Amino acid sequence: MGMELPCALAIGGLDPGGGAGVVADLRAIAFAGAFGAAVVAVSTVQSTSGLRSARAMPSSQVVAQASEVLRHQRVRAVKIGALGSAGNARALADLLGRHRSIPVVLDTPMLPSRGKGRLLDARAVSVLRDELLPRATLVTANATEAGILVGEQVRSVGEAHDAARALVTRCGAYAALVKGGHLHEHGETAIDVLAVGGEVVELRARRLPGAGAHGTGCVFASLVASRLALRGAARVTAADLIEVLRWVKRAHHASLARAVDVGGKSRVMVF
Repeated sequence: MGMELPCALAIGGLDPGGGAGVVADLRAIAFAGAFGAAVVAVSTVQSTSGLRSARAMPSSQVVAQASEVLRHQRVRAVKIGALGSAGNARALADLLGRHRSIPVVLDTPMLPSRGKGRLLDARAVSVLRDELLPRATLVTANATEAGILVGEQVRSVGEAHDAARALVTRCGAYAALVKGGHLHEHGETAIDVLAVGGEVVELRARRLPGAGAHGTGCVFASLVASRLALRGAARVTAADLIEVLRWVKRAHHASLARAVDVGGKSRVMVF
């Protein structure tokens, strides 16, 4: 008999260039120690030079893919990325409602950092906020995404505190991490803000000069999902989450520091 290994199921976009989406998710999940499975919710035309177009997959197909893996494999965490449509967000909220013991890490990509098109239809934002966020063990959002979800601009660490709290108290996520990569008020230090268990914790890291890379949000959320899968706990405590996030911050920072050039305009993260 072989060794049993927990699965982390990544649901998101297919990036043909390999730098983001479920391809990057699988690399991160494997590095962090779990077995990666993947569901394609959005088909894209993109590379490391940017997004050209994106098309949401039919909700019935997304649910069928996810249901098959959930039925037969040892899924101990789910990571959700680009969903494309309101229908996909709603369908996954319903599906995850039937699997409440599995931790869910919800990343919230809406617009590409480079290129054109959308990774989440504008009409789907309210569905993501109202129906899927309450299913999330952890929601990870950059400052722009957090501002859209809570309806307020996030331009400072103080406003990131407010947004992280709002994602928990108003939107219903168990925990929320507002990533500080786009907030430059502290210069050489990037500050992520975590709200969990009634507390707010700042996670700090040295800002890497010129360290922008493709797919950083995908990789971060997938590292979290993999580490939660290894724990295999139906209930994630605040202490569990903080410990996991500190490990992920170190791994993510190290990978970002050695991001490689594979052609195109953005580097990609490797492990």
